[in-house]
Amino acid sequence: MTGMQGMLFSQMEPPPGREEEFHAWYDEEHIPARLAISGFAAASRYEVVDGSPRWLAVYELSDMAALATPEYRTLKTDPSDRTRDMLSSVTGFTRFTCTLVSDSGPAGDHTHLAVVAFAVPEEDEERFDDWYETEHSPLLLRAADWLRVRRYRVVDGDGGPWTHFAVHELASAEVMDSPERAAARRGPKRAPLAEKEWFGDSGRWLYRHHVRQVCYLDQ
Repeated sequence: MTGMQGMLFSQMEPPPGREEEFHAWYDEEHIPARLAISGFAAASRYEVVDGSPRWLAVYELSDMAALATPEYRTLKTDPSDRTRDMLSSVTGFTRFTCTLVSDSGPAGDHTHLAVVAFAVPEEDEERFDDWYETEHSPLLLRAADWLRVRRYRVVDGDGGPWTHFAVHELASAEVMDSPERAAARRGPKRAPLAEKEWFGDSGRWLYRHHVRQVCYLDQ
């Protein structure tokens, strides 16, 4: 698959009593319609283990220009009746468009996804980036089940104040309790950041993998 440039990140909670219909809509219409657009490379869905809303969809973008195409604009401005009905009924909706900042490398098959969202003030961004790249990620990746770390900067978003996302692919949920993660949370570069209010107000979710679809044209 070609190199990724960004992601589209969206969380939501299906309407009560309509979960089966929600999954059918996502898997049969919402995802295929987007993967038919050049630049949408893959989509994965996840169910929350810790946090809310319950469901997450992550679209991997090989070309951010896909979001400016007539085809995508049509999906946004003139949705099907089915999509309009479902989106008007869900709760907890978030949607963030993000560009890739860094990627630790390809991963094996992951079972879980840990996501951390930050609202980083501009004056702290350089220190934040340095901490994540030179200390935090390397320490986490020492754990055998910590497969991959990707970081993103938010371009546009609804549903939170977030400016940065860190997306961690895991081979198990148990690695969240590993000594490697504990060591990463004690790193010296983390300490001054952890004292800041915005750091403590970060969003944190743990998900289990649900389903993945790939656009084979982008491979």
